[in-house]
Amino acid sequence: MDKLRAILPDLEEALLLEMEAKGRIRQVQAGDRLLETGQQINNTVVVLDGLVKLYREDQEGNEFFMYHLESGQACALSMICALNQRSSAVSAKAVTDSTLLIVPIDYMDEWTRRYSSWYRFVVGTFRARFEELLLTIDHVAFRNMDKRLEFYLKRHGDTQKENMLQMTHAEIAQELNSSREVITRLLRKLADQGKIKLHRAAIEIVDL
Repeated sequence: MDKLRAILPDLEEALLLEMEAKGRIRQVQAGDRLLETGQQINNTVVVLDGLVKLYREDQEGNEFFMYHLESGQACALSMICALNQRSSAVSAKAVTDSTLLIVPIDYMDEWTRRYSSWYRFVVGTFRARFEELLLTIDHVAFRNMDKRLEFYLKRHGDTQKENMLQMTHAEIAQELNSSREVITRLLRKLADQGKIKLHRAAIEIVDL
């Protein structure tokens, strides 16, 4: 209860008690797939600790990164799909070892009616994720790959609160829908400019 209160301080006490009683805690490890495209959604997820990545995936397995979920954030897309009884159009994966609160979707309407703080939390979740998607679309539609790569690295560094990003050139290429050769060339260019340092299976942010 103390953890929930610390993570979600704006929610009413009675609501926090219900979330604790009716939700269930799930521990996941880095790399675990949490949601598959086409999967029927019956729960919504609140991240208590860790980092979760949401992405689109095509039939060839290529990934397109959408946004991260951090501590205290919920999955807006799972809320929308569950409320409309639709299957998921996205996939989700744990970036780090994470602790999740799984809440059955049956309670969402009830909590929206009974708790104004839950209504504000849901609306705020939709708005925040929508703004992140707009930011991603802006960079995909209007920026060259070198600027998209800088944005991608900076965003991951800010989200993970780390200067050392544990990722390979191939993983970045997959998420940016590019080739490993192009990403390697652009990373070397950023390294020559002193913006990053390249390590084995890791990238150190210096000045982005």
